[in-house]
Amino acid sequence: MSTIKNGHINGGANGYDAGNSNEGMISKRFSDIPSAIDIPVTGEDDDQAVEIDLEDLLDDPTELCTLLENEGAARTYWMTVALAYAKQKKVDHAIEMLTKGQSAMRGGNKERLSMLTCLCWMYLWKSKEAPRHRPDGVGDGDEFKTKEDWLKMATSNLNDASRINPSFPPLFLARGVLQLLRASTRPFPKNNTAPGALDPEKAELLRGAQKAFEDAIKASHGRNMLAVLDLVDPDPRIGIGCCFWQLGFKEDAKAAWERSLEINPDSKVANILLAQFYLDQSAHVPTNSPEFIQLYKKAMTEYTQRSYKADKDMPLTCATFAGYFLSRKSMPNVEALATKAIQYTDVNAIASDGWYLLARKEHFDDNYEKALDYYGRADDARGGVDRGYMPAKFGAAQLSVLKGDFGEAKLRLEKIIQQSKNIEAMILLGTLYAEEVFNSQESGVKEDKTTELKKAIGYLENARTAWKDPKKNLVPDASVLLNLARLYETEQPEKSLQCLQQVEQIEFDQIPAADKPEKTEDEVAYKNAMRENLSPQLLNNIGCFYYQSEKYDQAREMFQAALNACVKAGEKLEGMDTDALVTTISFNLGRTYEASETRLAYIALRRDRQEEGPKAVSTLYKESSADLEVRALYGWYLGRMHSRKRSSNVNEDPEYRHYKHTLQQYDKHDRYALIGMGNINLMAAREMRRESESDKQARSKTYTKAVEFFDKALQLDPKSAYAAQGIAIALVEDKKDYKTALSIFVKALEITPDQVHYKFNVAFVQLQLATTIYNLPETQRSLEEVKGAAKGLEDAIEALDAIAQHPNPPYPKHDIEQRANMARNTMRRQLERSMQAQKEYEERNASKIQAAKEQREAELRRREEAREAAEKAERERKAKIAEERQKIAERDRELAQARAAEDIAREAAEMTTDSETGERIKRKKIPKGRSGGGKRKKKDDGVTDDDETGAEEGGRSQRRSRKARRGSGSEEEKPKTKKRRLAKKGAEKKEESKYKSSEIVVESDSDGDDGVEEARKALEGEAGQEDIEMEGATTNQVTATGGDSDEEEHVVKSTRKSRRGIIEDDDEDDEDAETGTAARYYCR
Repeated sequence: MSTIKNGHINGGANGYDAGNSNEGMISKRFSDIPSAIDIPVTGEDDDQAVEIDLEDLLDDPTELCTLLENEGAARTYWMTVALAYAKQKKVDHAIEMLTKGQSAMRGGNKERLSMLTCLCWMYLWKSKEAPRHRPDGVGDGDEFKTKEDWLKMATSNLNDASRINPSFPPLFLARGVLQLLRASTRPFPKNNTAPGALDPEKAELLRGAQKAFEDAIKASHGRNMLAVLDLVDPDPRIGIGCCFWQLGFKEDAKAAWERSLEINPDSKVANILLAQFYLDQSAHVPTNSPEFIQLYKKAMTEYTQRSYKADKDMPLTCATFAGYFLSRKSMPNVEALATKAIQYTDVNAIASDGWYLLARKEHFDDNYEKALDYYGRADDARGGVDRGYMPAKFGAAQLSVLKGDFGEAKLRLEKIIQQSKNIEAMILLGTLYAEEVFNSQESGVKEDKTTELKKAIGYLENARTAWKDPKKNLVPDASVLLNLARLYETEQPEKSLQCLQQVEQIEFDQIPAADKPEKTEDEVAYKNAMRENLSPQLLNNIGCFYYQSEKYDQAREMFQAALNACVKAGEKLEGMDTDALVTTISFNLGRTYEASETRLAYIALRRDRQEEGPKAVSTLYKESSADLEVRALYGWYLGRMHSRKRSSNVNEDPEYRHYKHTLQQYDKHDRYALIGMGNINLMAAREMRRESESDKQARSKTYTKAVEFFDKALQLDPKSAYAAQGIAIALVEDKKDYKTALSIFVKALEITPDQVHYKFNVAFVQLQLATTIYNLPETQRSLEEVKGAAKGLEDAIEALDAIAQHPNPPYPKHDIEQRANMARNTMRRQLERSMQAQKEYEERNASKIQAAKEQREAELRRREEAREAAEKAERERKAKIAEERQKIAERDRELAQARAAEDIAREAAEMTTDSETGERIKRKKIPKGRSGGGKRKKKDDGVTDDDETGAEEGGRSQRRSRKARRGSGSEEEKPKTKKRRLAKKGAEKKEESKYKSSEIVVESDSDGDDGVEEARKALEGEAGQEDIEMEGATTNQVTATGGDSDEEEHVVKSTRKSRRGIIEDDDEDDEDAETGTAARYYCR
């Protein structure tokens, strides 16, 4: 039966007794390596051996390698010596021993297998200690290896060992560790932007590592290493604590690491992990609290420093210490430690921390380009884009702000907020939008910054709300509250005052205990004494808000406290210029005293309008006649005093003259005087006569004048509900524009919802609008307008009931109730009937409109169909014409080809063989003998036949030269045959008289074909019969130039001759046909 000692079974943790409880367990790593080894050597005696002290090995393993190689030592000797070097952290010597041992082995692959596996583990060891990147100045040719180089060598050895025996059990664990290291050092891909997505290649590596570890478990028959109670190195408690941490059980993680530290007090991993735990705890308490100092000091001095002493190159320790030195502004130490963390880590998250620390260092030194580069690397090391490292993204946004690129900064911050709802990002983004609004207000340019205002308030209010969550443990930021106060200043001054009061409380809490006054029973006096240690500007702004809300006593206290704070601030900060502050605050304090007297005079006037009140107002006016507030009060007093005997002429009204004097002599932009003059004109116009057209015009002019005053006041103060109300009243009374007036009344009521007069105005206009809509004919109104009027009527009834119950209604209660009853009983039923009638009318009208629309659409469809039918017929006609033209062109082409073949055959028949040379020559024509020896009869122009023949031969030679110049080489070689002459001159003269000085030009759809054909037929009718060759030539020319309808028709005119008309030679007719022209004939 077991006994219990000190809370542990059998005196040890988990039932294991480590002996002395004050001493840690001893690691069993390399425990099987003896202190010395005997290596057998060849000599006279068989038992001769050399003893090697494995605890004091030589710094150069060359002699040992030579000894083992010469003696043909077995594999176990080589591995034992190599592991002895590894035990002494001389891994390079161990690798050298294993490499040379492989070369010396004679036993084949089985002997090499164990050595390859051991060498693979050595390479993995070196990879853990090697840097990730080559240092500056180290080239690729130098013998310097990075983590990746060692991993490649380990992969190569592992592959060699797997080729020998892939099922060798030690290989499973080595393969799993190798793939795990590769997965941890693999950078995130650029295209993998999904927050929860995993790199496919990394996932494959992790699955391979898992399979390898499962194979190792199977090879060890399922033995659980966690059950080995004295296992210290590696310590499973470290991994168990990390699992707890990832699951969110941080206290359990702390217990596991503390137990690991109990077993091995020198564990650098347990120390730095416990340091991380206490740093995480310190992040959840205010930085100015004693608890924070205690936690942070314990993390850094007790655990981080101990881990750093154990291993100065441990990446997590270096990154933690670099963060500490960054807070101390010790930048050289930050750079050295962060660089070491980046170089020696095999975890991307630690590398990201290192790059972030370097970025913060460069950011502090104003090296923005380097800082931006390092922020980007820190972000990429954790995934980048939609994953990444939020502090690095935020730092890049800060750099964009510093460089003035606010657009890029906003985009970065909005993306951060979309991903994580980061409070710091919300604060910075809200501040950027707030500054944009403030700059627009100061520039004087009227731009609509409503969207930016809403965004700024939204982001800053989200941060303000997050402060109230006790789980987040956030510290309120005074700058956020001050920006909110400025944003709320115009629209919601009460919220602005709340923000300033919260800032005041924050500064109260930050006052050192030494500067706090002694607490007294008088709470007000104690607070006023405390306020002397606050910012004078803050107290002055709070006093201004009290002044605007007419809380003059509280405003006076704040201004007085601000003056005292100026004095104290001047004593603490000698260089501070407090003169301007004292001047401003003193002026505000004086205005507060004046406003207090004005307020007292107003109260006296309301109490006693006969004696005390008028006396107080008169006294105040005499003392401060230049004060606009006093003048406004005096004008109000004049209006009340002369209200019953007001003159019909506004220029004689004392109140009007007072306001006019204020505008002329004191301030032409006094809004109260402008609104007062507008009200007086409005009342005067309301009382004016309206019988004649001239009376109506004069009345309208008075309303217009009142509107001008109100409009000027609105220009000076766009938020003035009084001026807007006056314009709306003028629109109702003068123009009967109820719709526009209603929108103005509603806006005025939104600005001052407590004013019962504004409520009555809205209700009155709603009643008038309902009456107007009811009286309109059905053709001039819509169903929606009737429904809107009915809704407005219901709102008016409800508002009148509420106004009637008010203690100070604008009209007698009985009158208001009667108006509400009339609207409830009469107008409501009238609008219901109007709504039904309007609905029926619009339904009838809609059916008529629909019928007309359908008829119109049918007519349009009919016209469209007719147009399409006409277009279709036209397209068919054009297609038919084109088809006919194509057929004609084809027929002419065939005819031309047939005639060309006949010409070639005729020319061949005219050729003969020369009897002398044997060449083919043209037959010569033998001239016929002439009958009788008399002279030939001359022609009409005196030319004989011989002369004419000579002329014809000369003409032919000229025509042949012209043909040669035109380039028709094929036509040149054709022999010219004698054409038959026309026989009868009488017939010639008879026909010539029909075509005197005429030119035949015929056009047709065939674009030239029919014209040439008609010309040819005309010539045939004139001459009697045309030669076949001429017809063929004409057809050929038509095919070349006139067959296409798109080509132009060329007409060559022959020269008019001065002599008597002669029928030209057939060769000339042939030439005209070749040029595509119709011949001309002239006769006298």
